[in-house]
Parts: sequence; C-alpha cells; structure tokens
Amino acid sequence: MSSLKEQIDKDRLPGHIAIIMDGNGRWAKKHGKERLYGHYNGVESVRKITEAATALGIRYLTLYTFSTENWDRPQDEVDGLMELLVENIEKETPTFHKNNIRFLAIGDTARMPDNAQKGLKACIEETSGNTGLSLILALSYSSRWELTAAMRHMAADVKDGRLDPASITENTVSSYLTTKAIPDPDLLIRTSGEIRISNFLLWQIAYSELYFTDTLWPDFREDDLYRAIIDYQSRERRFGKTSEQIL
Repeated sequence: MSSLKEQIDKDRLPGHIAIIMDGNGRWAKKHGKERLYGHYNGVESVRKITEAATALGIRYLTLYTFSTENWDRPQDEVDGLMELLVENIEKETPTFHKNNIRFLAIGDTARMPDNAQKGLKACIEETSGNTGLSLILALSYSSRWELTAAMRHMAADVKDGRLDPASITENTVSSYLTTKAIPDPDLLIRTSGEIRISNFLLWQIAYSELYFTDTLWPDFREDDLYRAIIDYQSRERRFGKTSEQIL
C-alpha cells in the first residue's frame, strides 16, 4: 500500500492551508500536566507541519496561534505563551531563512510585549526576501477585531474623501484586511474534535473547504496533514456554481 504522502496529487494541492491549532490544554491535562506543557509540545507539531508543507510545495500556511480572546486567560499562561513565542521565533529564524520560508504575522500585535514585537519584526525583516512557503502566525487576532478595524479605516477614508462609498466592492473590503497580500485559504483544518471556527478568518474562508479531526494539536503530525489534503482533493469545489459549469 502506498504511503499517504504518495496518494496526494501534487497538481491539485491547496495553495493556502489555515489551521486552528486546538487541544494543547486538553493534551496536557491528559498527561497530568499544566496547560503550558501542552503549548510547549505543540511547538513540535508546528515544526513538523511547517516542514511537511514546505516539502509538498504548499505556498501559504496560516496558524491560529493566539486570539484576541486569549488575553483573558490566566496571566501565568499568557506570560508563558509570550515567552514561548519569543524563544521559538529567535530559535527558528535561521531555519526559516535556510529553508527559504517567509515569515509573516497578522493580528493586533501592538498589544504584545515589546520583546515579542521586536522578535516578530526581526524575523519578518530577515526572511522578507524568501520565496518558498509563507508561514503566517495569527497573533492577537480575531475576525471581529479585523473587520471592525477595517470598517474604521474605510470610514475614515470616506470621511477624508479618499474613498467613494459607491465604489466599495468585495475587493475593496479585502484590501483593508490584515490578509490583503495573502490569498484566501483553500483548506481550513481544525484539530481536537471541536467543530467551530472560533472567530478565525471569517471573511477569508467564505469558500474554503473545512476539515475537522479529533487529533489534539500536540499529536498532529505529517500523516494527519496528508489525510486532510487527500480529503480536500476528493471534494468538488464549485464556488456557488453547478458541477456542469466548472467542467
């Protein structure tokens, strides 16, 4: 029997995969540990999935890393997550550069600690010329925050005469989002068995294929990614049209 990777049609890969990395806390609890233990082990899944996506030739990989709502978690968990982020961004930057990975971040990153902002900026600048996989971390992000901010900016531009309300299209709205330079996801994966979107890329996933798995994020590995892609390739993407129209 061929491996899962060999079953993937390389000519029909999703150009952009987005992942809601869920289940770190439950994984830690299952192992009798504190929640941060799950987050630390989830980093290895990030590394493995980034490597697998790069090897396949995926162009964009967006990981829901920290939501605006996560700021309301216990302070020790938030502090630990920020430390983990800073530590791993600094550690992985040379690897990103070596593997031609471009690093990006979306979200209200101004809310993050100064050292986290500096680390993000340094990694983004150092990898800006890379042309392989674009790895995007959604940090201090939520769709409602993003859309609210976009509407404020649009309203200000209308008020100042830079934008004609009659000219606003879907493309106009997209151009005010944090993802304006990033194509919409083709495939959205959520781990841990939860079947909801959790305020993630609500505008951008209008026609994304959704894939849910019971696997907790720290256990999510290459074969899990391959299964999601194989399932994606089994679907017919119609974008509101009929089957006959897309033939």
